[in-house]
Amino acid sequence: MEGIRLNTQYMSTTKRFLSLALCAALVTTIAMAHGGLEHIMGTVAKISDTTITVKTTAGKTVEVGLNAKTVFSKAEKPIPRAEIKPGDRVVIHAEKSGTGFTAHTVEIGTASATTKTASK
Repeated sequence: MEGIRLNTQYMSTTKRFLSLALCAALVTTIAMAHGGLEHIMGTVAKISDTTITVKTTAGKTVEVGLNAKTVFSKAEKPIPRAEIKPGDRVVIHAEKSGTGFTAHTVEIGTASATTKTASK
């Protein structure tokens, strides 16, 4: 009888350990999926050659630096920076640099926020 009790405790401990290991692996995978980049989502307030200012979905205004390595895209196709206009919805993948951010990618949505609001 004691052997059965020890076997049950061993199985219970093993299940807890495996559950904990699985959770740790899942959290690590999620964190690594973004490559350490921040996601900034919102509507373009203004854009210049060196920065893009976005009003986020949380209502904050965030200025993100642009550089020669920043990639701009729409519908998964590269576009020139000049095609991005105030009012466009964007998702920016940016790296924290000092007190601000530097964009790696700027992905424009297929419809601007103003167009969507006007059609409702």
